[in-house]
Amino acid sequence: MNASKLKTLMVYKYLNRYSDEDNPLSTTDLIAMLAKDGITCERKSIYSDVSALKQIGVDIITVTSPKRGFFIASRTFQIPEVRLLIDAVNSAGFITPKKSDELINKLKELLSESQSKDISSQVYSEDVNKCDNEQIYIIIDQLDEAINSGKKVKFVYKTRNIDKENKKNYTSKTFTVSPYAMLWKNDRYYLVCNKSSHDNLMNLRLDRIKKIEIINEPVRDLSEVSEYSGEFNAADYSSKMFNMFSGEFGKVKLICELDILEQIVDRFGKKAHLTAVDSEHFAAEIEVAISDGFVSWVMQFGNKIKVAEPESLAQKIKEKAQSIADMY
Repeated sequence: MNASKLKTLMVYKYLNRYSDEDNPLSTTDLIAMLAKDGITCERKSIYSDVSALKQIGVDIITVTSPKRGFFIASRTFQIPEVRLLIDAVNSAGFITPKKSDELINKLKELLSESQSKDISSQVYSEDVNKCDNEQIYIIIDQLDEAINSGKKVKFVYKTRNIDKENKKNYTSKTFTVSPYAMLWKNDRYYLVCNKSSHDNLMNLRLDRIKKIEIINEPVRDLSEVSEYSGEFNAADYSSKMFNMFSGEFGKVKLICELDILEQIVDRFGKKAHLTAVDSEHFAAEIEVAISDGFVSWVMQFGNKIKVAEPESLAQKIKEKAQSIADMY
């Protein structure tokens, strides 16, 4: 590569990695950095490099105090954005500790060295709930390919057992499924799919999948196993799931106390049809997957929510509450 072009790229590299508003790089700094990489130059050529970078859209600011120099003012990602992404990686249980560290280090490279150090001092990492499946990237890539090509997949699915000796052991089952989507919910990554022996959708955790392979067999038509036709509606499906328990979709009417209005709105958004019942209660009409997950969600509110419809769901909650009472 032409030496002058290489120098301009190196100047950009230094500014991108080491400069920010609090740490501008002077021409002396840049000349010294170039010298370490075996490139010698005059002070005037640094100004030419900076000018060339500005012409292609790099937002470089020149300052004279408290220190003379240059810094990159705006980046593709700003500090709060990188912080949000790092926090998301830390909270994602399906990413192993090792891959979390690798990904976080890559995210930090979006900022200057000084900015990334500041973020490092603020980030808390919790490895307790992280998975140990180092194949997770391969699994995501294979599933993405299968979903886009409309092909079935075969894999081994592991679930944890509890034995009398309190030793960790697992049950492994081989599944062949039609994959439709991958969803990130409750800090876990799930595959939404269909097992041919059933006529509904099931949700499987990606971190429990091993030895995946794409099969040259078309997936079942989505309309055969769900209410969707043509294209899977991930947002709609996710909004109806509770703790990713599968269940039959149905309309539910809840009678709620007014002091949990915000929780209902936060959970269901504009899809919930809300009407006043009296001065202390309102009705919420929603469509959800009626499952054990939904039963548990309702019960967490105690006597602040009563299921008005359907009667079958009200009976499930009554039986669940009675079984809990019987334990004590």
